[in-house]
Formats: sequence, C-alpha cells, structure tokens
Amino acid sequence: MQFEQEVVVNTICLVWFFVCWVGYTFYARSRASKQSCLATELHNYRVSWMRRVLLRDIRVGDAALIANLERNVSFLASTTILILAGLLTVFTVSDQVSGLVSQIPFAINASPLSVQLKVVMLVVIFVYAFFTFTWSMRQYGFCSIVLGAAPMVEEKGVSVGERERYAFYAARVIDLAGLSYNHGLRAYYFALSVLAWFISPYLFFLSTSFVVAVLYRREFKSRSLRALRQADSSSEHPLNL
Repeated sequence: MQFEQEVVVNTICLVWFFVCWVGYTFYARSRASKQSCLATELHNYRVSWMRRVLLRDIRVGDAALIANLERNVSFLASTTILILAGLLTVFTVSDQVSGLVSQIPFAINASPLSVQLKVVMLVVIFVYAFFTFTWSMRQYGFCSIVLGAAPMVEEKGVSVGERERYAFYAARVIDLAGLSYNHGLRAYYFALSVLAWFISPYLFFLSTSFVVAVLYRREFKSRSLRALRQADSSSEHPLNL
C-alpha cells in the first residue's frame, strides 16, 4: 500500500513538473505578444542595433558583439557535456548515492532504482539543454553571415524600405538564437528543481513551483526589465515568438 502511494505521489509530481515547464514556455510566449517583457525589450534593442549597423561601414565591433554572445552559449554547451559525464558516473554508483541520500532526515524512497530513474531524468534534461545550446550557437553563426551580407552605407540600388526589412529580419535571427539560449537556461533551472526530488517528491513539487516563480519574476517583473523599458522609446511594439 505504501509503495503504491509513493508511485502515485511521484507520478503526480512528475506530471506537475512537465506541466510547469511546458506550460510556462507557452505562457511566456503568449504573454510576450501582449505586453512588455525581457524578450520584447531585447527585440527592440536588436532592431535598433541592426538599423545602426546599416549606417556604418566598419562593423568590426558588431562582429565582436555577436562572437561574444556565441561564446556565452559555447561555454554552457561545454559545461553541459561535463555535467552529462558526471551524471553517467553517478548512474554507475547509484547504490552509494542511495546510501548517502537515505541518511538525509527527510529523504523518501532512496532506493537504488529510484536514484537511477532520477538520474535518467536529469540526463534527459541536460541532453535537451545541449541540443538547444548547440542550435543557438549555429544560429549565432547565421547572425555572423547576415551581418557580413548587410548592405553598405553607400551601396546603390538598396532602398530605405529594403534596409528597414533587412534590419528587422537580421534582428529576428538574433532573436531566435537568443530564444534557443533562453530555453537552454530554463532547462538548467528546472534541472535544479529535480535535485530536490532525490530527497522528497513533496520538495520536488515545491521547488518546481519556485522555479516558475523565479522565471516569471525575472522575465516580467525584474528591475532589469524596468531599466530596459525606460531606456527604450519603442517598447510599445509586441513580439510574436
């Protein structure tokens, strides 16, 4: 009876985890199309950036900025590989990990099989994060190509409307690269909540809810957002992610 109850509780918590992750992703995307958030403000800045790129012939600094963004993603992609290697090592010593977890006063169901299942869960999350980060890296590579192909200031045959469209869609490519990077970061956040599952499914439930609250505050209510909004005069434009 107790085993069946544990299975039910863990299943409910696991479902809640995926509902929070997937649900928040769709919620953030929908909310970004209706009101100002970090994504919309950064979109406006990226459009302004690309407009200014088309007004200067020397774009070494712009290329360096994109390379810097790509390095940030590359760092996390490399870190993810190291984390996956560590998790696979933990999987092979699940008996020892189970013994350590069982010594925690509030630990529930610290059997080796339970530990292995939770490690597999973390592996799946970080594999997803790795693919997301590497896709973001590729998209930043696309950004470099778009920057290199941008029309020069004195180039003839390029109308003002064409330059405006080029700036918008160049910013859109950077948006998509940043969006993939953001999804990878969310995977890290939710992976941290899974660590609480090793101790208790109830703590896992609470930590997942806490992660959603942290993500919401940072994307929609943070001081950084207020500062970006005050500095941006075009923040009234929504963004469809």
